[in-house]
Formats: sequence, structure tokens, C-alpha cells
Amino acid sequence: MPQAEIGIIGGSGLYQMPGFKDAHEVRLETPFGHPSDAYVLWTLEGREVAFLARHARGHKILPSELNFRANIHGFKQLGVERIISVSAVGSLKEEHHPLDFVIPDQFIDRTRHRVDTFFGDGVVAHIGFGEPVCQELTGVVRGACKVAGVNGKLGGIYVCMEGPQFSTKAESNIYRGWGADVIGMTNLQEAKLAREAEICYVTIAMVTDYDCWHPHHDAVTVEQIISVLTKNAENAALVVKASVAAMPKTRSCKCGSALHYAILTDPAKIPPETKEKLKLILGKYV
Repeated sequence: MPQAEIGIIGGSGLYQMPGFKDAHEVRLETPFGHPSDAYVLWTLEGREVAFLARHARGHKILPSELNFRANIHGFKQLGVERIISVSAVGSLKEEHHPLDFVIPDQFIDRTRHRVDTFFGDGVVAHIGFGEPVCQELTGVVRGACKVAGVNGKLGGIYVCMEGPQFSTKAESNIYRGWGADVIGMTNLQEAKLAREAEICYVTIAMVTDYDCWHPHHDAVTVEQIISVLTKNAENAALVVKASVAAMPKTRSCKCGSALHYAILTDPAKIPPETKEKLKLILGKYV
């Protein structure tokens, strides 16, 4: 099977990233079903990169319908050790303007209908998640924003809501009262599962507009939103390219050993079928 070092999750705009060459597709099956789409493998800045369209090409999958486990497991099958996730968000603070990139270091979970762990079926594991993104990777991305000339802001709280509907004003103002920075629908489950899979993970939250709390929210036109989305996609391509170029060859963080003390189940008691299903995740421990 083809292998990759770095995974990228994002939208269709990233297919046009300059510097990609030798692209080819790989369709994978996982113990958790099919990922959102084929993984597109490229060589970027001399590194092997795998890209996945989160909502499938053509944007066909709702946030609540995403098979997060299959998506992350597919990257694990490809040998990916680091994931850069790119997504559009709404701003919950006046200071985060459209076209700003926020690199959050915390999440608040407001989802209700999602599976967000590889474990169960006879095996119990509790990972540490106090610091939900890789600190080494956030530093790389922040530096890449500077190189790309993008206003990248390190740190902040990402509210992950269920969707597909956007917030009510009451909800939006509650999140603001909690001190949250941005709101989106996809990234928390990716972060949880990447940590369980011992893959480094970082989110690039691209601000598209202000959430509905803002007094001028309803005055924003479709044309304005499309213009911001297009520019954000262009900037994301530049930031991802610069991130890959600056990525250290080896990891110095703790993400690669996140499961070391997390598995509570006696290995002898784990059902054989569960061991087989999770062998890529648990293989070095049980």
C-alpha cells in the first residue's frame, strides 16, 4: 500500500494547491466502513502527503453523517503521523475577522449524535485530552501563517456544534459568555480519534463570517461569503504548503504514545475479534 507522512483534511479548494505533483488516488476499506472519499496522495515540498475531502468531493456528506473513525483509521493505514485539518468556522469574537485563521488549542463539545472513539466491544481505554491538539504541530502552523502572510492566531476555543442548522442567537451568546472564539461542526471528533490513533492533530479554523450574535450578521451577502471562502481556500493552500515545508522529520511530542497508560482492559480479556479490528491501533500494546 502507498504510504504518506502527513495527512490533510479539508475541502475542494485544496485540490488546487501549488507544488503538488505525482498525484494518485487510493480508496481504502477500514474496520469501521468507508472513509468520506478516496485519499489523494501527493508529493509536496519533498514530503509524502495524503489529502482527504472531509465531506467528499462535491460536498455531499452532512457533518453528523461523517464517518470520523473510518477517516482517521484510513490515515493510520497509510502510515500518517501528523494531520493538518482545515475547516470554515464562524467567529464568536469581534477580534476574529473574516479571513483570519484561528489555531484553537481547546474544544467544547456540543454534539449529540456522533461516535467519537475507537474503543468499546470489550476494550476500555481513556486517553488524556486536556491538551487536545499537538503543541508541536500548532507551532509549525503558526509559523507557516507568518510565511504565507496570513493573519494566524495561536490559541482559542472551538465550539463543535451538531448542526446542520446554525446556532440560535441565544446559543451564540451563551458560547460567547463561555469565552469561546469560533464555532464549527466537524473538528472535535477528528481530534479525539487522532489522539486515540496516536496521530498528531491540529486545526486551522478559517473564519468565514461572524456567527449570528453579531449585529451585522444578516447584512452579509452570499457574494461576500463566497468571496471569503475563495480567498480562505487560497490562503489555506499557502499555509499548508508552508507547514509541510517546515515540518520536522521526527516527532518530539507525546502524541505517538498517547495510549501507553490509557488501556484499562486486561489484554487476555479483550475479545479476539476486537483485537483484530483494532490491531492497527492497539497492536504495539496488546
